[in-house]
Amino acid sequence: MLSEVRSFGVAGCDGYPVRIEADVYQGLPAFSVVGLPDASVMEARDRVRAAMKQAGFSFPVGRVVLNLAPADRKKSGPLYDLPIFIALLKAVGGLSAETDGCAFVGELSLSGGIRPVRGLLPMALCAKEQGVTSLFVPLENAQELRLVEGLSIYPAGHVNEVLAHLKGERPLDALVPDKSRLLPGSFPVDFSEVRGQQAAKRALEIAAAGGHHILMIGPPGAGKSMLAARIPTILPPMDEQEVLEVTKLYSVAGLLKGGVQAVRPFRSPHHTISAAGLAGGGAGIAAPGELSLAHRGVLFLDELPEFGRQVTELLRQPLETGSITLSRAGGTVTYPCRFLLAAAMNPCPCGYYGHPERACTCTDGQIAKYLHRVSGPLLDRIDLHVEVAPVHYTNLAGQEKEESSAAIRQRVMDARERQRRRYEQDGIRLNAQLTPALQKRYCRLDGTADAVFHQAFDRLGLSARAYGRVLRVARTIADLDGAQNIGPAHILEAVGYRDLDRKYWNKA
Repeated sequence: MLSEVRSFGVAGCDGYPVRIEADVYQGLPAFSVVGLPDASVMEARDRVRAAMKQAGFSFPVGRVVLNLAPADRKKSGPLYDLPIFIALLKAVGGLSAETDGCAFVGELSLSGGIRPVRGLLPMALCAKEQGVTSLFVPLENAQELRLVEGLSIYPAGHVNEVLAHLKGERPLDALVPDKSRLLPGSFPVDFSEVRGQQAAKRALEIAAAGGHHILMIGPPGAGKSMLAARIPTILPPMDEQEVLEVTKLYSVAGLLKGGVQAVRPFRSPHHTISAAGLAGGGAGIAAPGELSLAHRGVLFLDELPEFGRQVTELLRQPLETGSITLSRAGGTVTYPCRFLLAAAMNPCPCGYYGHPERACTCTDGQIAKYLHRVSGPLLDRIDLHVEVAPVHYTNLAGQEKEESSAAIRQRVMDARERQRRRYEQDGIRLNAQLTPALQKRYCRLDGTADAVFHQAFDRLGLSARAYGRVLRVARTIADLDGAQNIGPAHILEAVGYRDLDRKYWNKA
């Protein structure tokens, strides 16, 4: 007897429909799976056999053929255990209930329990698009689906619960959507804890307001890591679409901890990370890497020169496009990775080159070699270069109240709202995403500002890319000031954030 059950797979961070076709007929006992299954799908036979025994059914005797359609896409993971179980029961007559509008996803234990799987959120969103009315999912995965509306989702912990529901004996409770999970909650850190460093705080405010990448250079202990860890506290909360994007990525990566990823990510990989760890990889379909896991949040690279050259140069394309395409043996996938890059580094191996009080012990050759681990093309893609000076005792011991993250975040949100209204018809959100054509339209300079920029451009020898980035930063500074046009003061401040490469790299 032939049966068919609906399920789903994941490619990148998008789901796609899969149909499980089961045929059982007389012949020598055999079990075959077709449709490009990987090893974990092939192993479903033993898990399903044990689960059928625990549920009171006998495994089919004869030839069993399973087809996972479409047959031209590789199927991976144990998520097809539950739909295979249902398809086999229907094929042998053990289940007569109608399942046309139903879909099933879940790994089975030998006892019949339904275990969590990766990528459930994109599969649920695909199920909604495909017209599925009832989706049966693992109980432990259910909370990540709280944002999905227009679809009856039934969490189950055992196959017997699914069977009882389909037979109408003990209906399962459908998951109730809960938009309150969009609220990010509070942060354990705050900018008010950072003493001094007003110039660095100002640069981080500009970076957060316009989505600009930032590099902090300074001696050990100046507070670079402390400042970077507080960037998420001044970023606006994610909207529903952003929460869905980030939660999908974390679902595919298997990093969701019982709910929705409503807080902007802050990823800080160690400098020993490989290129595959940063970009994404793994057996079969490539999993999201640190670049994608930082999507809509912050990617902090501490001790930037210590990262491998191959790793840092990998950043070039994602910083420009906001996405990364990975081609592996299992297929080609594209993941979004529109993040704010915050990098920190010492000016030399000992950390005290240019320090006002401590002497540097490095030779000129050592300093040059260290600084040039960060390439010019990568440096050119970072909008803001800021020097983080050592903090004096009077700042640390003073009783002055520092500005809180909430106050800074309000200014950032006001500036972003101006950008949202300005670019509503242009398909972008932030000044950092301005194209050359949009720069001409929105980054107009008056006569004085143009003359100031012309002089600075010639004096500093800026590149064409740097020209555009200075304009974007100046546009953000003007937005923070509530100014309609870019003035000379905005240009001068923006140009000041492009001067450290001349101070350090040119001298080296």
